[in-house]
Formats: sequence, structure tokens, C-alpha cells
Amino acid sequence: MTRPSRPTRRLTVAQALVAFLAHQYTERDGCRQRLVAACWGIFGHGNVAGIGQALLETGDGLPYLQGRNEQAMVHAAVGYARHRDRLSAHAVTTSIGPGATNLVTGAALATINRIPVLLLPGDTFAGRPADPVLQQLEHPGAGDVSVNDCLRPVSRYFDRIVRPEALIPAALTAVRVLADPVETGAVTLALPQDVQAEAYDWPEEFFADRVWHVRRPAPDPAELAAAARAVRAARRPLLIAGGGVHHSEAEDALRAFADATGIPVASTQAGKGSLRHDHPADVGGIGHTGTAVADALARAADLVIGVGTRYSDFTTASATLFAAPDVRFVNLNIAPYDAHKLAGLPLVADARSGLEALTEAVAGHRVPDAYASAYTAGKAEWETAVARAYAPDDGRGDGARPTQAQVLGALDSVVGDEDVIVNAAGSLPGDLHKLWRTRSRRQYHLEYGYSCMGYEIPGAIGVALADPGSPVWALVGDGTYLMMPTELVTAVQEGIPVKVILVQNHGYASIGGLSEAVGGERFGTAYRFRAPDGTYTGAPLPVDLAANAASLGMSVLRARTARELRAALAEARGSDRPTCVYVETETADTVSGAPPAQAWWDVPVAETATRPAAVSAREEYDRNAAARRRYL
Repeated sequence: MTRPSRPTRRLTVAQALVAFLAHQYTERDGCRQRLVAACWGIFGHGNVAGIGQALLETGDGLPYLQGRNEQAMVHAAVGYARHRDRLSAHAVTTSIGPGATNLVTGAALATINRIPVLLLPGDTFAGRPADPVLQQLEHPGAGDVSVNDCLRPVSRYFDRIVRPEALIPAALTAVRVLADPVETGAVTLALPQDVQAEAYDWPEEFFADRVWHVRRPAPDPAELAAAARAVRAARRPLLIAGGGVHHSEAEDALRAFADATGIPVASTQAGKGSLRHDHPADVGGIGHTGTAVADALARAADLVIGVGTRYSDFTTASATLFAAPDVRFVNLNIAPYDAHKLAGLPLVADARSGLEALTEAVAGHRVPDAYASAYTAGKAEWETAVARAYAPDDGRGDGARPTQAQVLGALDSVVGDEDVIVNAAGSLPGDLHKLWRTRSRRQYHLEYGYSCMGYEIPGAIGVALADPGSPVWALVGDGTYLMMPTELVTAVQEGIPVKVILVQNHGYASIGGLSEAVGGERFGTAYRFRAPDGTYTGAPLPVDLAANAASLGMSVLRARTARELRAALAEARGSDRPTCVYVETETADTVSGAPPAQAWWDVPVAETATRPAAVSAREEYDRNAAARRRYL
């Protein structure tokens, strides 16, 4: 008896992969969308005849986006996926060699932040017809090692496709991981260049529409009961909202919980905006870059309810912030790994499902009136500090060069609820976390898991692609700008009207301040000529970053004063093309203008030194380090 033949389609491995990706979808709450919506790419000999040819042949089946830097393409993909609540992502294809290794930083950023991105680097020949080939790493102890193995530790899933038929299980696993809210991050399929171009008869079922349901697991009844008992017993509870609140679209559930219980809500960098800034329970950022009111509440809290947070050292002030002897933790997280941190009571569930269940489980319970009155007063005091930092006239007159906080104040005066603020590194994240008045769930887009200089511009492009029509601002210092301005060309080419605020403060302002605090005396942190003593303390470098941005095709507006800055920002917001607002702020020692850090951050100081600054800094370090504790 002859078995009926199953229909097949003859395609190259690259063509098959592109066709497969075009039929993958996610679904959550009845909403279905493409899992991989587009593919970024820079082509070389390792992918031009494989993935490149396949993208050309498929046309709109998998739209192609041209980038200028491989790392930046990953950043753009991360910005897109985060803004789409991790339900839709981008792929990134590169050649072998430096194109592939340039992906490593972006991959680490994606995995640390738990954001899906599919990486498709070319690889050396699987069949080894010539050995070595151009850009091949020769490893004398392992013939199957290539530079792509650098991506293994920063990927949630890694596979090398050395035979055509191996693509089927690898591709299915890859998209499963991308769509899984617990497992997601960078996913790498390394593609040897000869295998990419090899043809195979693929079963038609491989190309059928496949929908990956994104689950909302409810909490275990026993865990929920334990969490509810802890909430009811607490007299000084504090909730910390992390990025998981946004990823699960749990903002309404969080607001309902806060309204019902009166429990104050602080936020991590990823969670800021979980409540609007003017909600009575919102007390702002938490930790080293947090507000005075949030950190005071954290020091006295007897219960910390972490929702969708992984408790980084900035959040916990390096294990010094939660100081009450009886403090305990309840951790609502979809990932058991995070739910068990700080010896907390785990509540393993989707953030929205978990908050809804917890609200019902503690129905009728509210914090004491005196506690609510105290944090309300602290919130009002901090708002006064914000207004003072934002004020354009600080005694020097409105015509003076603005501080960085005043730059944020000027931006605050022109944005609406629909605007998105993108930032990642330098001194701006601290000021934004403390000062920014977030108006909507997606407005505050800070990449602070990896705090990667260079994320801002490509990340903003990704956000703009995810949310066309919304004004998207990339806040960039001069140090970050010099790291990666390349994607300005992409914005110009594609007509993506991102707004770049380029802050010139002549060096690494954030690290300069940290260096001073730890006895490093701002060594190597200023962008200046060498002085006679060999240090970089001479005159500022005569660079013109605004002219550079203009040379890349941007419309550029120069602002010398706070008054001019407000006018320039308003003009940029109304522009329908990529626009850069260039402003020079006060010098490094007054770059911020924001209130100082409200909690410690552990950066070890030299234990032995001869310079007085380091000796003094070590004494201060030892005093702070003595407050560290293990939460057991």
C-alpha cells in the first residue's frame, strides 16, 4: 500500500525561514498580531545571497528595514517590541564576522530587559569547502566554534542550523521562546552561509498560520491566600511597580488595587508610569534615583509588594533601602525566578491577573488614615522640589544657559499624554526617574536594565515604528550621541519624525559625578584638551554636534537659553520630519540641578589610597556599606 504524498514546497533555507516567520502570530485577550513584523538588515557575504535574497523575493511578506549599525538595529527592534508590550517583535540579520559580533551588546540588552528580538547572523560554511573563509575565527581546539558563539550567553535560545531539516524544530522553538513572557529575550539562529542558500523540500504544514497564545496565568490559591494575609497584617506597606506591569497591561488593575487599599505605589525605571504622576497613591521613583517620599516609605515599610520587578541594585539601593527589621516581601511575578527573590512570598502569576485576584482577596482592607496622610504630604513636598528644579528662573535670569533639570522642565511644558520619552544612560535617567511627570502608560521609555549608551536614537525609531503618529523624543547627551548617531540617517531615509534633544555638557556627566563621589576626581570623564599636567582639564573641545546632526540630514534647532529652548521644543513637536534640538547646559558640576540621590548605590572605593579624595570616599563607603543586609 502506497502512502499518499504530503505536499511540499522547494525553497532555500533562508526562503523557508522568511516564509515561516510571515505566518507566526501572537494572541492575548483575543487580540492577534504578527509576531515578527519586520526584519532589519545589513548585508555582507554571509547573508546577502541567503536571507537578503529571501527578503527580496518575499516582498511585503516580511518587510525589510535598512540600518547602519548592527547593534543599533537590535536597539530599534527592542524599542519596537517593548512599545508593543512584547507581543510583536522584529528580526535582525547580519553577515558573518564583525556584523555578527556587533549584535552581542544589543542581545544582552534585550535579554536583560526580557524583550523579544530574533537574531539571524550569518555563519561560516557548514560544509567547510574552504577553511578558513573571510572573517572566520579559527579556534585550534574546536572546529565547530565561530564568533557567533559569543551570542550564546546573552541569548535565551541559541541554535546553529547546519542542515536544512534542522530549521524546522529550531524555528518552532525560537518563536515559542519569543512569545513566552517568562522565557523571552534575544533568540539567535546562526545561519551558515552555504546552508542559507541550500534548497530543500519543506512540508506545507511548516508554512501554515500558527498562533501562539500569550497566557495570563492566575495565582495559586495557597500563594494568593498567603499574600492576602501579609497585606492585611501590614501597617506600612509599599508597592513597587516594575516593567511587568506595563508588559501585561496591568495599569488599570494596579490603579484599582491602589484605590481600594490606599497602598502607596513607587516605581522602578521600567515601571514608571504604571500610575499617572498625579494619582494620589503615586509616590514616584524608588531607590538610588528615587524620590525622597518613596525612599522614606521604603525605609520604614514592613511589607514590600513587588509587581513585575526583578529588584536590581538601583531599586534596593544595593540592599540598604528596606531597613525595617520586620520587613517582608510579596513578589507578584510571572517568572518564578523573580518571584522568589529577597526570600519573599511568591505570587507567581500574570501581573494583571494577580493584581485583580489580590484586590478581591483583600476587599475591605485599607491602610491606616495616618499612613495615607503622611505619604500624601511627602508627595506634595516632592512636587514642590520638582517645580523648583524645573523653574527656568533660578536667580540667574531666563536668558541664562539652562540646567539639565530645566531642560526637562521645558520639555514637560510642551508634551501631551501621547508623547513618548526615550532614554537609557548618563545623568538623564536619574533626573527623569526623580522628576518626570508621567502622563500615560507608554510615555516613559527608559532602558535601564543594561543602561546602554547608544540605545536612545534607534530605540526611539523602534517606538515610532510601533506607534506611528505619536511624538517620540530621544533624550541624548553628548557622550551617548558620539557613541551612536548613525541611525539618524535611518530616520531621515524612512521619514520617521523622531525628535532628538541633544544635550551638550562636554563629557560623561554622570560618571564624572560618580567619579568625584568615589574619590576618582572626575579623572578621564571630561571632553577637553590635555592640560600641561597630562590630564583632560584643558579647554572644551571645539566640536559642533549640531552641525554633525545637520550633516546627517536632520533639521536642527539651536537653543542657547531656557526661553529659546521652550520655543525650539514646541517647534520640534510640530515638525513632520526628523528634528534635533541642540542645547548646551551648565558645566559638569551643575549639569543636573535635580535633588541629589535619596539612597545609596554600592560602587566599591579603593581600600588603600594616598590621595585625600579617595581616602575620604572610602570612609564614606564603609559607613554606607555597613547598612547592607541579606533578606532571609
